[in-house]
Amino acid sequence: MKTKVAIIGTNGIPAKYGGFETLAEFLAKNLNKEFDISVYCSKKENEDKINTYLNSKLIYLPFKANGWQSILYDAFSIIHAFLHSEVLLILGFSGVFAFPLKIFFKKKKIIFNIGGIEWKKVRGSKIFGIFEITAKKIFEKICIHFSDIVVTDNKVLWDYVYEKYNIQSKLIEYGGDHAIKMPVTNELKNKYSFLNNHYDISISRSQEDMNIHLLIEAYKRIPNRNLVIISNWNSSNYGKKLIKDNQGKHSNIFFQDAIYELDILNAIRSNGKIYYHTHSLCGTAPSLTEAMNLGLPILCYDLDTNRSTTEEKSFYFKDSDSLINIVTNLTEMELKVLSKNMLSVASKRYTWKRITKLYKKCVQNLI
Repeated sequence: MKTKVAIIGTNGIPAKYGGFETLAEFLAKNLNKEFDISVYCSKKENEDKINTYLNSKLIYLPFKANGWQSILYDAFSIIHAFLHSEVLLILGFSGVFAFPLKIFFKKKKIIFNIGGIEWKKVRGSKIFGIFEITAKKIFEKICIHFSDIVVTDNKVLWDYVYEKYNIQSKLIEYGGDHAIKMPVTNELKNKYSFLNNHYDISISRSQEDMNIHLLIEAYKRIPNRNLVIISNWNSSNYGKKLIKDNQGKHSNIFFQDAIYELDILNAIRSNGKIYYHTHSLCGTAPSLTEAMNLGLPILCYDLDTNRSTTEEKSFYFKDSDSLINIVTNLTEMELKVLSKNMLSVASKRYTWKRITKLYKKCVQNLI
């Protein structure tokens, strides 16, 4: 009998959204021969439900994976998994209220991917923010306490967990080699006009900690370079304001709505001259490991986690002035070296073969 492993904390698979979903998909794909894998999926509206995918069982719950329902979704997923699986891989701490139930299921094992330092990502009013920070610190402590293995995706997070909890977590990043270079076709050029000229590119969610505004401010002053920004603009007031204040006012800046078709996204980003990674509250960002695997020359927001991910081999900016200084002085030779360095690091660290092997070892150490 194969060990039953449950993957909890994503929208489900097939992956259509973020890093956790892609992680779940590649774990299911690469480990289904060794383990009996179940993946918990959020409710789907107007979509056909499939019961199995990549030889893994899909279990649907009547809750959404995002927003306030994520707490119920993850908690009920954990309770169900305690009854039906032996090892629970829990991604993020939305299901925190179900973690203490482990005292009634002593033989069950939990691998907890902390995802990041969530209390640092609090947004909103000051009064509510203080409450949220305190709550998230407590949630983090509970999840770590009841976990058999804690996974961190960046050395900076590893250090944080060790210093705060005296626990040596397992450092496991994200693969990015599913991102493949694609050519720009005439069909794509007709659909996306910016593809007809050279361009730099950035892809992120429209949140203030993604620092999209820094790119816009910089490229207002670099009119000889084109910038394409792909984001889910209408999902936040931040994104809506950037569109309102800037769209159509700068001929070299293109605001593109989010693209979820991987082939199209790969074609657009893999043909950019420079890729900007602007996240300021992430660990090892999956979008960064993907860009590195594409061999793109990457400039990063100056953050300790970004420096760790790129092994200090990128160029780093903190504001629009430093960004302008870097990009206007980079030579073609430096861009080629940067591209080579990013691909070299990615080939060594950010492949799904390596990542799934490390998760496999975690499970094997618990059984």
